Amino acid sequence: MQKQQTFIVNETNKLLDYIINIKKDLSKKKIKQYLKYNMILVNDKIITNANYIVNSNDKITINYNKNINTFPLEILYEDKDIIAINKPSGLLSISNDKEKEITAFKLVREYVKSNNPKTFLFVIHRLDQETSGVLMFAKNEKTKFLFQNNWNNIVKKRLYIAIVEGKIKPSGRFHSFLKENKAGMVYSTKNKEGKEAITDYRVLKEKDNKSILEVNILTGRRNQIRVHLSENSHPIIGDKKYGSKIKSRLMLHAYLLELIDPRTNKLLTIKAKIPKEFEVNFDV
Repeated sequence: MQKQQTFIVNETNKLLDYIINIKKDLSKKKIKQYLKYNMILVNDKIITNANYIVNSNDKITINYNKNINTFPLEILYEDKDIIAINKPSGLLSISNDKEKEITAFKLVREYVKSNNPKTFLFVIHRLDQETSGVLMFAKNEKTKFLFQNNWNNIVKKRLYIAIVEGKIKPSGRFHSFLKENKAGMVYSTKNKEGKEAITDYRVLKEKDNKSILEVNILTGRRNQIRVHLSENSHPIIGDKKYGSKIKSRLMLHAYLLELIDPRTNKLLTIKAKIPKEFEVNFDV
């Protein structure tokens, strides 16, 4: 199969529907995968929203080969030991059983090695695949352990923006103990068998039976924010895994990481701008 195809739109339609009509050889599922992995562009801009409206004379390009470079690399902070990026939604932090190549780790590794082939890369922390925002890596093993071994003490704030279904109390705290079942679902236990998880939040704005929250996690458990909000009847929009009925990207973004740099003992603050998808729902 050719590496890419380009089409000129002749009538206004939703992007997914238009491609289904012109590409009879591609299933709806396959086209959605292409969207998810940033393989479809409109007027040379990556589009992941299946409901994006295309108009006459717009140019649609389909890249048939998954390529890590289709994901943008937005560097938020970099020095000789660490690098932090704004991870896009849909990109794994590191490889798993299903995906080995398309990861933030590989994207950043290719970048640092292009500047210095002798540079290595190490994971400091992770974000869920569908969560966007601040993600930090170390360029040497010494720095990795320096940050990881002191993580709970040096991190002062890990703030997220989340858009949830329904109207929620103006502020609050969720405190539970989390476990994971064999299907990969995380849930709160009725006793203290799991790992302690504490999530604080405050409402920034309400609109159309949705609430936008600033969330601060005091512990860093897998799926912590998603589980706590879902179990309290306010799933994050787009979080099909934990009960959201609204089709969307996961409306969860790690927008601020504030920590005491263990190398200097000085405060280091890294911010990632709020994605445009959030602006559509709220003026943030």
